[in-house]
Amino acid sequence: MEHQPSKIRKLTLLSVLAASCLATQVLPRPPNLEFTSLITFVTGVVAGGFAGAVLGGLVMFVNTFLSPYGFAGLITPLQMLGMALIGFIGGLFTKLGKGSVVRLCVEAAVIGAILTIIYDIITNVGFAIMFSIPLVPTLIAGIVFSLMHIAYNTILFGFLVVPLSYAMQNIYLPKKPPAS
Repeated sequence: MEHQPSKIRKLTLLSVLAASCLATQVLPRPPNLEFTSLITFVTGVVAGGFAGAVLGGLVMFVNTFLSPYGFAGLITPLQMLGMALIGFIGGLFTKLGKGSVVRLCVEAAVIGAILTIIYDIITNVGFAIMFSIPLVPTLIAGIVFSLMHIAYNTILFGFLVVPLSYAMQNIYLPKKPPAS
């Protein structure tokens, strides 16, 4: 029988992760270097896609009011959607990721890049639509920031998803009792 984490353990872990994401959101950092995508994805891997989606959506909602870049406003629902998608897809990664650690790291890096592209498209297209700005100039204006975001997340996912997933599983899942 597989051991399941208690409700208290789940709530505690998700609370700590939400606080960690929010702390990294408000700290000074280079443009588009963020750890929220990574933490949200790993939460999906370990705790399931629903937990990852809830964490991602919640963090982006709260970030709207705490962001050092100012109030996000109308773009908030799209940021929430994009980050929730990252957490949900993290729940699918456990089904995809089989094989050596190197293979898992490469898969995570590729998935990180793809998810970042999707997130940036969702937010940029939404921004253009909400403010009635032509789409092509909006995408062109944001290309440098998107490329930095993709590069950062590719590196972060490639190097950190696997070790963070193993570490989080050790905290999140209860230890199996010794066989007698």
